[in-house]
Amino acid sequence: MLRNALRFCALPALALIAGTAPGLALDVMKSVDVAAPPAKVWSTIGDFCGIGSWHPAIAKCEPSTKGGTSLRTLSLKGGGTIVESQTSRDDKAMTYTYAIVESPLPVSDYSSTIAVAPSGSGSKVTWTGSFKAKGAPDTVAKDAIEGIYTSGLAAIADKAK
Repeated sequence: MLRNALRFCALPALALIAGTAPGLALDVMKSVDVAAPPAKVWSTIGDFCGIGSWHPAIAKCEPSTKGGTSLRTLSLKGGGTIVESQTSRDDKAMTYTYAIVESPLPVSDYSSTIAVAPSGSGSKVTWTGSFKAKGAPDTVAKDAIEGIYTSGLAAIADKAK
């Protein structure tokens, strides 16, 4: 009888703990084919603060450094700012990775990589990200990042022709 009572109490307690546990990382990957050679595409998007010249949501990008780390402060066209740090870069492989330091986006633990690779007679740009939802349901966080990637990749394909 006591064993059944403990089991009866333990199940709701486990459900409560599981409901408050940190969420699993969410992943987004988007890509676009670009009718331009990889070197030309990389010259368009490879500069860490160059995002201000090709992403439609960015009004301007201000580069800075802190402790030897490259930072960019993105001023958004709709208002607000995002601060990101470049965590790795490989110009030969045409890729860089960055993390969000400060942001109004509903995400935390955000890390993202943008890469250019040969594809047929042109290039393929791939943008991947891993993050956790913060203050919003997973679907809202994932939709926000997918929207950023989709609009950015469309702009890259248009600009790098």
